[in-house]
Amino acid sequence: MAKRILAPIDSREHSETIVPIVSALARGAGSTVRLLRVFPVPDRVIGTHGRTVAYADQEMARLTAEGLDDLRRIEAQLDGVPVESVVRFGEAAEEILLEAEAFGADLVAVAAARRSRLGRALVPGVAERVAGKAPVPTLLLRG
Repeated sequence: MAKRILAPIDSREHSETIVPIVSALARGAGSTVRLLRVFPVPDRVIGTHGRTVAYADQEMARLTAEGLDDLRRIEAQLDGVPVESVVRFGEAAEEILLEAEAFGADLVAVAAARRSRLGRALVPGVAERVAGKAPVPTLLLRG
């Protein structure tokens, strides 16, 4: 039984298709779910006249707030399930694997965009890279 489920969610709609499945698994096993949002490390924001509008740390704070807001909306769909929300910065697959280890995840549940077999073979997406390297079982839902 998976007692600690990591569910990475990105900004694309298909990533949320995994939420009802995670909810059912978590309720059945009495699991804790950690929702994860990963953003690329931001650069400073430059205005039209070449002046810095926001520094990287300010942009990270803005993105963290935005990510937590998105995850709170998803958290509502997991009513009755213990949920934690985390925002990380870096390369998505690496950060998901690091968070799985830090959380002590028993299962990583991730949705993947529908792609051709050739496309997945030539350039694996984040979900495929996570599934291939995760030290725990990975539930991969193709949307």
